[in-house]
Amino acid sequence: MRESTQTLGRRGVALVVAAIVLVLVVALYLGGRAAAGEEEAFGGSDAAATAQLEEAGHEPWFEPLMPPAGGEIESGLFALQAGLGGLALGYVFGRLKGRRTRTETVDPRA
Repeated sequence: MRESTQTLGRRGVALVVAAIVLVLVVALYLGGRAAAGEEEAFGGSDAAATAQLEEAGHEPWFEPLMPPAGGEIESGLFALQAGLGGLALGYVFGRLKGRRTRTETVDPRA
C-alpha cells in the first residue's frame, strides 16, 4: 500500500453510514408524502403539458396500442432506454479513444 493512502477510521465510517441513513430517511419521507395522496412531488412535464392541452379543448389524435400497465413499468422502460443509450455512448467514446491512442502510438518512421 502507498503511504499517501489514508483510512477513514471508525469515526469516518460512522459519519459515512450516518450520511447514507439520512439520505435514505429523506427519500422515504418524500416518497411517503407522494404516496399519501398529496400533490405529486415530482410531476413530469409531459403530464403537465397534456393536462393543459386537454383543458384548452384539444383531443389526442391517437391512443397507444399497448399502454404501460402502471407508472412503475413506464419508469422501468425509461430507465432501460437511458441505460442502453449510455452503453451506446460509452462504446462509441471508447472506440474513438482507442482509435486516437492507436494512431498516436504508431511510429511514423515504420
